[in-house]
Amino acid sequence: MKRIELIVAYDGTEYAGWQMQPNKETIEGVLNRELSRLLNEEIKVIGASRTDAGVHAEGAVCVFDTESRIPGEKFSYALNQSLPEDIRIRKSMEVASDFHPRKVPCRKTYRYSIWHDEFQKPTNQRYTHLIYTKLDIDAMMKACEYFKGKHDFKSICSVHTDVDNTERTIYDIHIEVTPEKSVLQSSGLINNSVIKYRERGPQQIDIYVTGNGFLYNMVRIIAGTLIDVGQGRIKAEDIPSILDGKNRQLAGQTAPAKGLTLVGYIYKK
Repeated sequence: MKRIELIVAYDGTEYAGWQMQPNKETIEGVLNRELSRLLNEEIKVIGASRTDAGVHAEGAVCVFDTESRIPGEKFSYALNQSLPEDIRIRKSMEVASDFHPRKVPCRKTYRYSIWHDEFQKPTNQRYTHLIYTKLDIDAMMKACEYFKGKHDFKSICSVHTDVDNTERTIYDIHIEVTPEKSVLQSSGLINNSVIKYRERGPQQIDIYVTGNGFLYNMVRIIAGTLIDVGQGRIKAEDIPSILDGKNRQLAGQTAPAKGLTLVGYIYKK
């Protein structure tokens, strides 16, 4: 018996999240089914964490045990032959038999992506949340600083969160802005008034959050709160009092799932 680790990427649009659910297609369910078919033995993967319906991943982690003699690094090639195109194994490897992805200290990074323009870009619509109103990105960046460190995030998680301890540590949170160079601007086919408007877009705004763990909807609520800051409904300086209040109603909106991507994990050696 050996233990295999998989690094999994997926487009979560058509799935009811990671975790197995009755009568619903999930990432875990697809992996279990296709691995069991491939290896002719019952396989149940152990995921490092769960993602909600519609959430994507670039570097999700899971492990499984098998009697197969296939080399660890070859599972990715074999499994990708049968997986649907919206799920791919980016890497596979044999790991220690006692390695459990939820029981080893790690840093986990999520990205929340906003498309900032008058209208959604069709090629982005599955992976970004459209904001067409003006955003004060400097204020959003300022607000990020208040989330860093160890805090009780009871205000920044779903009221349905079922855990005893809502303290978590945010190691880093920052925003990256990528302007899109407009074909119309570069060709001179639009006038200066439109160019002036487009100084705030089109652009992609990516919010990166790295922590030791996250509560239910925590990253989506951080993103929603930062959006509210950018739109002037919440002040950056209000974030400490929101955290101290330990009341979900004090924080901002829960941003839509489709903008959220699990980037990956760094495990402590």
